[in-house]
Amino acid sequence: MRKLPWFILSLSLFCLSSGCGSSSGEKKQKEVNTNSLREPLLKANQATIVTEDQQINDFISRYGWKMKETGTGLRYLIYKHGEGTFARKDKIVTLNYEIRLISGDLVYSSKETGPKVFKIGSGGVESGLEEGILFFRVGDKVKMILPSHLAWGLIGDQDRIPPKSTEIYDIEVLSIK
Repeated sequence: MRKLPWFILSLSLFCLSSGCGSSSGEKKQKEVNTNSLREPLLKANQATIVTEDQQINDFISRYGWKMKETGTGLRYLIYKHGEGTFARKDKIVTLNYEIRLISGDLVYSSKETGPKVFKIGSGGVESGLEEGILFFRVGDKVKMILPSHLAWGLIGDQDRIPPKSTEIYDIEVLSIK
């Protein structure tokens, strides 16, 4: 019975010194498998982005909107200019909004939930909204199109916005403090 603890200790030391069955060849195999997956995944993502970009351009064309586009793919159109202060990082912004999918389905509205209030640059909202709000000022009324990578991405919001969804925001900037 006394030999059992020594046997376990000896076995443990042997496993640690020999790597417990994990050889460098297995690690290299895992690396090779991971690397071999990277290129097809990148190509699939690029194809998805191209397809979504075309859908967004077709949508904009259908409505005849003259939107500006940022380097990230965010599109926006200020259709009523306000005269208030411009948004800046660390300011608190209050918005009336509607969020629709590119299909036209309404998913969220401040009429239902109340105005959206958030601190600019603190997260907690879609990255496209964080980016876009910096172009606006109090009183602006804006249409924004957030490609899925700037919205809820691959998983959706687990409620009303499905995975890989393009979002169309209609915003009125109520205040910036």
